[in-house]
Amino acid sequence: AHAVRWQITSEMWETLNATWLELRAFGRELVPGPDANRFFDWVKERSHLFRGVTYGTIMRGEAFDFSRLGTFIERADATARILDVKYHILLPRVEDVGGALDYYQWAALLRSVSSFETYRTIYRDQIRPINVAELLILDRRMPRSLAACLDQIEQALDRVHGQNDQPAKRLCGELQARLVHGDIEEIFQGGLHEYLSEFLEDISELGLRIQRAYLGAL
Repeated sequence: AHAVRWQITSEMWETLNATWLELRAFGRELVPGPDANRFFDWVKERSHLFRGVTYGTIMRGEAFDFSRLGTFIERADATARILDVKYHILLPRVEDVGGALDYYQWAALLRSVSSFETYRTIYRDQIRPINVAELLILDRRMPRSLAACLDQIEQALDRVHGQNDQPAKRLCGELQARLVHGDIEEIFQGGLHEYLSEFLEDISELGLRIQRAYLGAL
């Protein structure tokens, strides 16, 4: 924020500064302790606040567009990682599938990306892995889905211009096309873990191409 103080609004600066001061007041023992939930709820609240202040106060220009690029590249990466961790790591035993532990973990995953109520609204059914994956990968109505994130990334890239930005825009278009024409049954048949691993590689490459195009060579 210090480095780009002239590009951000006073409201953004004040929100960041207040967050930093409050963070310093937290004890280190809080994070691994029994009050960890309170700390993480605070992190989410401050994140929501800063994002709302940014969206509501910053001028619609390059600074806004790059903040959107950063938001949705990071969000897509986080959504893919959270989904992959649950599907590939947390439940290694086949006999646990469909049990109480399985349900609790899928529900926790949905809540972690603010999607539990959305899932209930759309599917009106018990939590099924394939429906969760469809919601978080392909459903554009879900703000944290990979498809919704790529839509926002493409829109932001359309509004910014660089001397060598075609590689970034081309890859973004390819990723979005895969999601537009994606089918959750085919994704599961090919392996959800493999699909998400490939996506994470691609979204990382997209970030590197954006870096090269607009912020200097790596």
